[in-house]
Amino acid sequence: MFARKIAGLTFAFGAFAAASVQAQEVNVYNSRHYNTDRAIYETFTKATGIKVNIIEGNHDELIQRIKSEGAGSPADLFITVDAGRLAAAAKEGLLAPVTSPTLDAIKVPANLRDPNGAWWGLSTRARIIVYAKDRVKPEQIKDYEDLAKPEWKGQVLTRSGTHPYSLALTASIIDADGEEKAEAWVKGLVANLARPPQGGDTDQIKAVAVGEGDLALANTYYVGKLITSAKQEDRAVAEKIGVIFPNQGNRGTHVNLSGAGVVKTSPNAENARKLLEHLLSPEAQRMFADGNMEFPVNPAVKPHPELIKLGDFKAADVNAASFADHTPQALRIMDRAGWK
Repeated sequence: MFARKIAGLTFAFGAFAAASVQAQEVNVYNSRHYNTDRAIYETFTKATGIKVNIIEGNHDELIQRIKSEGAGSPADLFITVDAGRLAAAAKEGLLAPVTSPTLDAIKVPANLRDPNGAWWGLSTRARIIVYAKDRVKPEQIKDYEDLAKPEWKGQVLTRSGTHPYSLALTASIIDADGEEKAEAWVKGLVANLARPPQGGDTDQIKAVAVGEGDLALANTYYVGKLITSAKQEDRAVAEKIGVIFPNQGNRGTHVNLSGAGVVKTSPNAENARKLLEHLLSPEAQRMFADGNMEFPVNPAVKPHPELIKLGDFKAADVNAASFADHTPQALRIMDRAGWK
């Protein structure tokens, strides 16, 4: 397991299996693996004196761990990068509804939090279409559904269909178009793939830049990181690609989120609430925006200037819990179509 110390922040797990409750700590089960988040936890510890203990892992594994540990689980806060997993954890009764005057005052948009307060979005990322500037005109493709059109045969790039980003997009299309049309879309997209799904979003963007395909699905923050990279070769990739925010003429672009929920059996629930409030504070939201090129959920905090330059867009106004309900169907559809 992880046993790293960074400033006043302890990344360890073994110690928090102890039965006694330590009032000056909070235990986070975390599937959000970004180095920039460490500074956010450090500022919390510095301001409150509360030590943050973190166990990192896959979101599904962490959910299963909370379930298997039962009432004796040391978990206080569950953090993940997929709204579907948050909604699933809430549906299984693993998260406790929580609110406070501080949380209410932040005014996180309704579609980025659980209606009952079981989870709260921390940051968002839009699922965009990346295109090759020298081979594609942006007016040629407007919607996600266009990726299944025959004219793009052999030109579409994407990561694995089993990845949460892919599953969430397909689930959102089921929510918007119905299961039958969504399945036809998945089949069309698979038929148009330039290569078998492989790598992460950055790999898809780079493949567009070198001509392996003309179009790719990617999250906005990967584009932002290339634009602001200290490496000249990354910035060169960014110069070769453009971005399309799909479905602006109808439901809006699909947005997924990182979010957090207080575990129902939390031994340090008050500290978990305080950490959640901190994660939504302007200071922490600025760090999410500048450190990882994500869109803040706190309306008082603006995105990074380079993300703003990508253009204003309409996001789909649907609660993440709504499309999360369609994840099982999405997985079956994608498996049948061969989006592995």
